[in-house]
Amino acid sequence: MLIKRAARVITILAAGLLPSTATARDPANVLMPENPEARAFQEAVGYATAVIAGDTIYLSGVVAGPAKGESDLAPGYERAFAQIAATLARAGAGWDDVVDITTFHTDLAAHIDGFAAVKNRHVKAPFPAWTAIGVSRLYEPTAVVEIKVVARVVKK
Repeated sequence: MLIKRAARVITILAAGLLPSTATARDPANVLMPENPEARAFQEAVGYATAVIAGDTIYLSGVVAGPAKGESDLAPGYERAFAQIAATLARAGAGWDDVVDITTFHTDLAAHIDGFAAVKNRHVKAPFPAWTAIGVSRLYEPTAVVEIKVVARVVKK
């Protein structure tokens, strides 16, 4: 009886019907910043740059805002999109793999057109889902938008 039960459990595990002991946040599937200062901050606060769970990549929000002396927001948006592209590349993905974008804007009405123009230089049709949300403020005081991305890479 015990041997039959053990054989059944092994069969169920092999079929993937029971959860394995591996987790989605296995360190091999968690991307942290390569910059030591940024990594120290993220470890202190407690979040990853991205987590790869199966064929899905979840990126933490990336903030964008003007650098000191800049009055145009477009360069800040470009820096954020470049940072996201670099994280996607580290995870084995690109903009064509993005399935969902969520953005949080401190002044949605004033900034959406300029933001969309930069976004559309990086994200091409067919477009992913996109939700733009107006907020009163972001964690980083100089940020005007935070961009959160989910990508899916189908293994062939």
